[in-house]
Amino acid sequence: MDRVDPAPRLVPTVPAPPASPLSFWGYVRAIRTNALTIWTERAYQEPFEWRRLVGRSTLLVNAPDAIHRVLVDNPGNYRRSPASIRILRPVIGDGLLLAEGDAWRHQRRTIAPALAPRMMPLLAGHVVATAADHLDRLPVDAPVDLLAAVQMLALDIAGRSMVSLEMAAFGPRMRALIAEFATDLSRPHLFDMVLPAAVPTWRDLRRRRFSARWMRLIEEIVDARLSRPPQPEDAPRDLFDLLRAARDPETGAAFDRIALRDRVATMILAGHETTAVTLFWALLLLADAPHEQARVAAEAREIGSQATEARAVGSQATETRAGGSQAADARAGGLDAAAVPRLVRTRAVVQETLRLFPPAFALVREAIGPDRLCDMDVPKGTVVMIAPWVLHRHARFWRDPAVFDPDRFMPDAPPPPRHAWLPFGTGPRVCVGAQFALTEATLALAMLLARYEVGRLDSDPVLPSGIVTLIPTRAPAFRLRRR
Repeated sequence: MDRVDPAPRLVPTVPAPPASPLSFWGYVRAIRTNALTIWTERAYQEPFEWRRLVGRSTLLVNAPDAIHRVLVDNPGNYRRSPASIRILRPVIGDGLLLAEGDAWRHQRRTIAPALAPRMMPLLAGHVVATAADHLDRLPVDAPVDLLAAVQMLALDIAGRSMVSLEMAAFGPRMRALIAEFATDLSRPHLFDMVLPAAVPTWRDLRRRRFSARWMRLIEEIVDARLSRPPQPEDAPRDLFDLLRAARDPETGAAFDRIALRDRVATMILAGHETTAVTLFWALLLLADAPHEQARVAAEAREIGSQATEARAVGSQATETRAGGSQAADARAGGLDAAAVPRLVRTRAVVQETLRLFPPAFALVREAIGPDRLCDMDVPKGTVVMIAPWVLHRHARFWRDPAVFDPDRFMPDAPPPPRHAWLPFGTGPRVCVGAQFALTEATLALAMLLARYEVGRLDSDPVLPSGIVTLIPTRAPAFRLRRR
């Protein structure tokens, strides 16, 4: 029997870590241009890394017990850093990401039911319908900017699933504002890092002017949604209906208009930006690993066909209604929310993509009071970093950490080490939309690859850059061919 050569192993190109700690100005420059380069080679080998910056201690934490202490056992002692607050508040207001104390607890317990697993079929229906529309419009056998395509796809999914609105009227302005913010105001300045959040800087004044324009656009979206006819209470259309109906289980309080606006801003921005970059990195990886792409495509097509056949056999609808259903099935490739648990290879690719390219590449906290992590004292005011970018590539937790290997997340593989895979965080402040994000990315990726073979038009490296999320340094041209 002929020997079958194993598929070539893909090692994505990423910025090389410095061999020794950066100088003061080198560190400040890296934070502004690409924060992935602030961690040394040693950071990927050791449980902790200390450094001093402007008289303050900064601690990178990789030890599982210490991560558990910061994020699970004692999260009340670790608040968001001043730079995080300055950068995020202009675009999400006082949403769940920035809320603290009682305000955070009220938001969390009020929002959580709207994103519970039982709501996934409703939300996944929006994903399938939106993805089918966007896939119909993608150019075939011609250069295509897939980064822009998945950004608009994820934004439209966010609009439909959250507020039942087509984003054509709002999407271009929203993407233009996001690009404007990302180019300059989202990049931390030295004063952002060293001054308390309550002390405004000249950049904060510019961020406030930007925030006024951004929030006016969000209010337009809320107004458009509120102008739609009401829905019966037992038939929510989207997350907005669920949030309007939500009541704090302890106090009975509902969200007021400003709170609803801030929730919409948070969900649309965080919900679409992180999913878009995840889809982009997944498509880039699969374009460079055609053997893996073929496996995902075969899985998606097989499961979609089986689902379509099963629905056709079991349908008791009239001929006209069945024909409409079959047309919708054809556009969606037969995939729907019920197919997600069976898309095990596709989901493994998404999870491995989140390992190699976590959108939330670093969690930065400030110690409110002294604490002890493992056998180390952590003084009050210490900046504590937990960096999924480092954890997901750490030599102590992963075999061949630089290699793209979805087998790590297949059902028969051992689970990742404790606190070694944290794309959504952990503990009480774990991302409330994690389940929806995984469902959305898995379905959208499966639908695209069931329909198209994805290739690149150049082989030049595309490097990740850590600013607020993990964005590519350039948008390469792709080519789509029908399967």
